[in-house]
Amino acid sequence: MSSIIPGGNHGGSWAARIRGIVREDAPEDLKTTVIYYASLEGLGLLELDNEVDPLGYEGDVSLNGDSDGLGKYKLTVTKGRGHRPKHSHPSYASKPLDRTIVASLQAPAEVLWQMKPILFRELKAQIDKYLEEYGEENPPPPPQAYTISNSGNPGNLYMIQKVFEGNFEFDVIFNSGSAPKEIFSQDVSQQIDQNTRNYWARFVGTFDPKPPFDVESLQKFASNMFSNLIGGLGYFNGDGVVDRSYAPEYEEENEGFWEETAQARAKHLEQLEGPSELLTTVPSRPFFPRGFLWDEGFHLMPIVDWDLDLTLEIVKSWFNLMDEDGWIGREQILGAEARSKVPQEFQTQYPHYANPPTLFFILDTFVSKLGALNGTTPPANERLTPRINTKHLDDQQLGLHYLRELYPKLKKHYYWFRKTQAGDLKSYDRDAFSSKEAYRWRGRTPQHILTSGLDDYPRPQPPHPGELHVDLISWMGMMTKSLKNIATLLGIEDDGAELTTIETAILRNIDDLHWSEKEKCYCDATIDDFEENSLVCHKGYISLFPFLTGLLDAKSEKLGHVLKLLGDEEELWSEFGIRSLSKKDKYYGTDENYWRGPIWMNINYLAVVQLLKYAQTPGPHQTTATDLYSRLRINLIQTVYTSWQDTGFAWEQYNPETGKGQRTQHFTGWTSLVVKIMGMPDLSGGKWGIEEKGEGKDEL
Repeated sequence: MSSIIPGGNHGGSWAARIRGIVREDAPEDLKTTVIYYASLEGLGLLELDNEVDPLGYEGDVSLNGDSDGLGKYKLTVTKGRGHRPKHSHPSYASKPLDRTIVASLQAPAEVLWQMKPILFRELKAQIDKYLEEYGEENPPPPPQAYTISNSGNPGNLYMIQKVFEGNFEFDVIFNSGSAPKEIFSQDVSQQIDQNTRNYWARFVGTFDPKPPFDVESLQKFASNMFSNLIGGLGYFNGDGVVDRSYAPEYEEENEGFWEETAQARAKHLEQLEGPSELLTTVPSRPFFPRGFLWDEGFHLMPIVDWDLDLTLEIVKSWFNLMDEDGWIGREQILGAEARSKVPQEFQTQYPHYANPPTLFFILDTFVSKLGALNGTTPPANERLTPRINTKHLDDQQLGLHYLRELYPKLKKHYYWFRKTQAGDLKSYDRDAFSSKEAYRWRGRTPQHILTSGLDDYPRPQPPHPGELHVDLISWMGMMTKSLKNIATLLGIEDDGAELTTIETAILRNIDDLHWSEKEKCYCDATIDDFEENSLVCHKGYISLFPFLTGLLDAKSEKLGHVLKLLGDEEELWSEFGIRSLSKKDKYYGTDENYWRGPIWMNINYLAVVQLLKYAQTPGPHQTTATDLYSRLRINLIQTVYTSWQDTGFAWEQYNPETGKGQRTQHFTGWTSLVVKIMGMPDLSGGKWGIEEKGEGKDEL
């Protein structure tokens, strides 16, 4: 639990309450050791405020600090509450465990982030001393043995250790020297209680779960998802590895290009660039603690409803990473610490590699919320209701100013896509409305298109420079439509007209280049052995992309076929969500089986959004869309909620046969989109309800 208290010139003060509760299946006297550390990486001051005590510290432990960014401050680790283990071994006398232990070190600034090896080195040194003194026949008990040395010497790294028995809690309190008053544990308690009440009221009011999810247990589940998502927001700073060799092989123009690009990458022409800074959420704090470009658009979909102004700062932070050509690296691995979590072969970023432009979804939401496309203002009842963190809505001029400042970068990014990811329509005989609007992901290998985000999804084999990818042209259609709306809103008429023309051409070419009349679905295109255009259809998420990105007309005959594919239990539909690949496909469940069947919440969310749109739009497919929407909405929440109840985690993906979570656990990135799905309207007419089962648990 944490609390932030604004005030002063350096961001205010903050506090965190660390609490440990013994599991039901563990002994009541379970021993726990907790180590909190603080370090100073640059110039400034960090020193122990307590009088040095060789036995340890009985009360609170405080550090005084001073740095350019934070000014003067005091960091306090309180004594806290909880039993401390005692034992009769003679080692206890020189380091009693009912006290707090402090170790101070002077470490090179470049290794301060490597706390784990530093800590293990200190623990080993202490164990070695104990063994030397008491021998292997009479070592101290583990709670004593696994402690750091107690020292109060000046340093730039301080480790503060507490050893508990049973339940415990203590506070870490940061008091800014420029804040109007100092805060203490009693203030932290009051703040946490007040913030908890405020948060819950705001959460329910913001996301407003609709039937049948408007029950407390499901609301708490949704709150867990969202709080973990926004709790993963962080500031990252550091250099990144980039290959700017612009090797001709990276154009991927020749047959067998993937072998040429592999040889070019093997020359290791990358270099460090930066430092760069980024404000971003992360897919999973334990496993993916860095920014991913296409993930971020999905992460921000719930956050934009919670805090619009914060969301816009995050979007701006991402676009501030753009280079002079309009490229943004798809993975932001900033600094040595971030790189330590990533295999070396995935660290380098390439300025010809793209990633789905999902941040444009957020800008669409902002434009919609702004209500200025049609010159409207918020409804009267909304204007009378105080809103939190919506300055860019409450002041339309401020919102328009934000878009005017960002628009040149959006435009540059868009035209970078058009240039670097263009497909070849001139070298081959292809019948299409436009001779320009075709697209191909760069970064292709026989096994993967990592740049597409769909990694191992089956594509035409072997890779060919004449390939055209239906998901990418769909992203370009969405991007064009979004940029056109912004240009229209800002009164940039020439851009609006040009983008309207491009949008029309893309929509026509999606059908001309990618629709298979035989398979009744959208497919990737390639060039066959006879140098002729050929459609390669692997039914799954790829087949749905014109639908997922909102490019199909409600009266389109093709929409009917897409909905039929989506709802077919022998193809994509399952009781747990929409499969990533058809059960009938020969690659279903094969090899890595990453995007070859498992259920992903981000793509399912896009499907639910579009089904709702068509369910609310008169047309020949309205009834089908309503039925699919109602059932899919229930299935998705049930899948994630059931797995959360069973394991305590959200998961990266879900098994299409069992519904169980799999791959990365504690994946509260785009899996947290369930919060948005729960807030969507119930169109089932009350057909779906909550049935009470078990020990007070609500089951769908």
